[in-house]
Amino acid sequence: MRTFIAKKLHTYGPSMLSGTLLLFCFPTFDFFFLAWIALTPFLISLMDKKPSEAFRAGFYLGIPYFFGTLYWIYHSINHYGGVPIIPSLALVFLLCLYLSLYTGVFAALFAWKIATTRLPALFIAPVLWVTLEFLRSYALTGFPWSSLGYSQYLFLPVIQFADVTGIYGVSFLIVAVNGAIADFFIIKKRLRSMPLFPLSHTVIGFSLLFVFIAAVFFYGFRRLDEAPVGKTVRVSVIQGNIEQDRKWDLAYQREVFNTYKDITQAAAVLSPALIVWPETAAPFYFNSDRAFTQELISFQQTLNTYLLFGSVLVRESADGDSADSKNLLTNSAILLAPDGKPSLIYDKIHLVPFGEYVPFRKVLFFLDKLVSGIGDYAPGEHQLRGETPYGSFGVFICYEVVFPGLVRKTYSHGGDFMVTITNDAWFGTTSGPYQHFSVAVFRAVENRKPVIRAANTGISGFIDSRGKILGKTSLFQRTSMTMDIVTDARRSFYSRYGDLFSYLCIVITVLLLINVSRRQYGSAVRT
Repeated sequence: MRTFIAKKLHTYGPSMLSGTLLLFCFPTFDFFFLAWIALTPFLISLMDKKPSEAFRAGFYLGIPYFFGTLYWIYHSINHYGGVPIIPSLALVFLLCLYLSLYTGVFAALFAWKIATTRLPALFIAPVLWVTLEFLRSYALTGFPWSSLGYSQYLFLPVIQFADVTGIYGVSFLIVAVNGAIADFFIIKKRLRSMPLFPLSHTVIGFSLLFVFIAAVFFYGFRRLDEAPVGKTVRVSVIQGNIEQDRKWDLAYQREVFNTYKDITQAAAVLSPALIVWPETAAPFYFNSDRAFTQELISFQQTLNTYLLFGSVLVRESADGDSADSKNLLTNSAILLAPDGKPSLIYDKIHLVPFGEYVPFRKVLFFLDKLVSGIGDYAPGEHQLRGETPYGSFGVFICYEVVFPGLVRKTYSHGGDFMVTITNDAWFGTTSGPYQHFSVAVFRAVENRKPVIRAANTGISGFIDSRGKILGKTSLFQRTSMTMDIVTDARRSFYSRYGDLFSYLCIVITVLLLINVSRRQYGSAVRT
């Protein structure tokens, strides 16, 4: 028995170690420097493994990595979604198992290629990692949370080149450094197993990586020294700190509404040009509930400023004339001009699976009753920008800010700043709100846009277009924050052209697979 356990630890221990180190790189631990060495034990251990065994090793890497960074989902769906304990744990576990498939495939492909090609790990590993991380962001509605690059949101000099490559370029660099360290330890073994292994490949690889790192730092410090040139706009974010179980309780409707009005009235003394409320801050259906709607408009007109707020809207279905038709709900953001007229109504496009709708409902039919606390919303269809005298902006509701491709499309033809509104009360005091806030740093850098963030229970705050956090609130405090931000009209390379870097990694991955397959086929024919 001891021998069996010792063998398993020897085989998969490095994977579990690396996966555990990775979770410490993210909020709230924020030991971001660990990311640059965390994968090294895992990569070294793959040298002696067949692809099937490597897949299992990669799978074991993913379990502590993803469960450690996503455990807060259990709190959300159990405590607030009304899902019982066992199904809640099962859903989180299944999600982590699914995400671990990607690290498993990465490990299998890496072990295969490192044994059959003469390329160094510092090249093979980052190309494969980015390919699979990018695919994970889109497959099955997409889930880009816990992408490796997000661990570096505090390392501003390094992440500045994300305005060219997106978040995936930062992931590439991290894995490349881990691969280089692994190459240093495994070079002798590769020379023994491959008598004709060209040492020059590794030397060239190290040289190119050194140049790449130097260029990243040079570019990063240069960008950090560039102060954005734009208009100065005073903005207030309102953090109502409304308990989740009170938000839609009619008994607290008046209290919730008055809370936002009172905090807003106090913030208005500072004469902000824009006031931002969080996601679904209005405790009523805007436009449908005429009394509350008119009260809000009348209140806003006294402020003489723009007011952006979140509300649930009731929309008519496309087949409104049908006897079986029913109204649709949308999670929306409304911008009221100083005269009280709506100048923007944006419906959330990318909804939260199991939070705002049940995906693949025909397959997951049994969840209809389990998620009675989870509403079904209709997705929006159009990406819109709000227009003000101070510049134009995109607004992203909750989960949407996690998707770099969705955000960058809004700024592909221009824009001056970014607003994200959210209700992170679902996350409680877990690491979820901190992770969610850290993601906004990358959206700021990628698109060179300052970010204004309003969250019901926090974290609200401001981030400049270089990713520097200008100010943020604490969790579960009823407060407001007012700051002067500088707009930025620049269009970054990433905003213009998107994920070209990731596509390049995918192309290289395909070429490597084809090349290896041809070699194996040729060897089989000669045999």
